[in-house]
Amino acid sequence: VRFVESGGGLVYSGGSLRLSCVVSGLDFRRYTMDWWRQPPGQERDLIARTSQEEDRIYYDSSVKGRFTISRDDSKNTLYLQMTALKTNDTAVYYCSSPRPAGQEFPWGQGTRVTVFS
Repeated sequence: VRFVESGGGLVYSGGSLRLSCVVSGLDFRRYTMDWWRQPPGQERDLIARTSQEEDRIYYDSSVKGRFTISRDDSKNTLYLQMTALKTNDTAVYYCSSPRPAGQEFPWGQGTRVTVFS
């Protein structure tokens, strides 16, 4: 299984970015998908999740109302539209799919987002 994130970059506070994650090695449409992020010097945290049919969506309170998770099963791709970015959104962003403990998928390289004030 491989996750390849892209779309990060440098942006001023209030700006927008769209992240993508291309997934290979699994039947993408059958999996719940997550976005995580790891700010500098901090732990990696779950920020958004979508079910297979996009009918059950979760957002962490820190991003709710500003970020939108979506998927294109025809392209095996997960997206994260980020708006109204804040400096504390600065982090490396990763995608994954939830797995039982001890059976986690390997992390991708992530994509770095840096927000300037």
